[in-house]
Amino acid sequence: MGEPTLTLNHPITRRAALQGIAAWIGTARFAHSAEPSTGGRFIEKQQTGAEIWQVTTEEFDQSDIYGEVPYCSRDSRHFVYARRNPALKTNRTEFMLVELGTWNQQRLDTGISISGCAISHNGLFYYLKQADDGSTDLMRADLENGLVTAVYRLPPGLAIRSLGTVTTDGRYYAGGTMTEPGWKMFDITLLDLQEGEHRILDRDPFILNPHPQFEPGDGRMLMIQHNRGGKYSPDGQLERLVGPEGATLYVLSVPEGRRTELAVGTPHTTACTGHEAWIGTTGEMLLSVSASGEFRPEKGNLLAVRAGQAPRVVARGYRFNHVGASRCGRIFSADDWQPPYKIVIGSTQAERAAVICESKTSPTRSQNTHPHPYVTPDLKWVIFNSNRAGSDHIYAARIPDELMANLLR
Repeated sequence: MGEPTLTLNHPITRRAALQGIAAWIGTARFAHSAEPSTGGRFIEKQQTGAEIWQVTTEEFDQSDIYGEVPYCSRDSRHFVYARRNPALKTNRTEFMLVELGTWNQQRLDTGISISGCAISHNGLFYYLKQADDGSTDLMRADLENGLVTAVYRLPPGLAIRSLGTVTTDGRYYAGGTMTEPGWKMFDITLLDLQEGEHRILDRDPFILNPHPQFEPGDGRMLMIQHNRGGKYSPDGQLERLVGPEGATLYVLSVPEGRRTELAVGTPHTTACTGHEAWIGTTGEMLLSVSASGEFRPEKGNLLAVRAGQAPRVVARGYRFNHVGASRCGRIFSADDWQPPYKIVIGSTQAERAAVICESKTSPTRSQNTHPHPYVTPDLKWVIFNSNRAGSDHIYAARIPDELMANLLR
């Protein structure tokens, strides 16, 4: 597809976007907060020296949201996870704020689901919440102080179908949408939170699972996952997530919407796995590709790529799958997709990597059983999912100081 045409979708003014929500919600601290609770228990110290803590103890459908970016406060004191609470009626997802180390936690707020969730490079958490009148609001929470604010009311009929993403300056938010009925064409919708406007930035039949991610620097590049050959039935049943040509990535300029293809996926590499992240503000993107052929584990299936250049190998020796990068961009995190599903971290610039721990999960179709590891901004902890205890829980592994120092040397 050529350069996308920018079309204004349900154009609204800044006043119309913001006026209605300000009157009824304003700013609150720990909206719908429950009493703080203590949680977490020490599990073991593994041979790597990492201390493993089980953060959650209650039986919920719960997840660390997704490991491409760290869902942590700017000061690394807190992180947020999501859990599905069947006792709730409308906003059935609870976002729980956890203090690292003490594992004290309380409910930050409730929302519709993890669809639409995003976190800025400076630790502001965004999520979607249904209002009493049925409208959907984009919310923002400061994880350092618990301040919750409604920042944008989505127009009727506009639903964010993917994880969201937001620029560091807080101006733009983007997510995957489907504004044309029929399950044949999908969009990337861009919200201008400063002007109170939104538009379709890109449209394509194969961005059904786009994983949009803004570059954390000036935020004028938006990475998109392109699931070539993916298909839904006319009634909305997923028939295949990707076709035989496999997934690739491209970048959109913001706010113009110009598309730049990247040299990953066939015919350049084996297919992208669908797991990728920006490497800090370097302009490079981290991704894993199918661990076969020239990209088998001993050759390296963890790559870095930037627009206009061939990819480079970041690390070898593991069957890398889910990936993430630290906020500083110096450290990657990934899971080794084979039992016992090790958590691996390493340098993004030199071929140095180390196992932090074994997640000991047994992955199922549920994303909550996939490790999805991420490193906290202070490089002290790895947060991950595991069902090693029989059901899905959130875990934290303390990174030994000497091990991190060796990776950063």
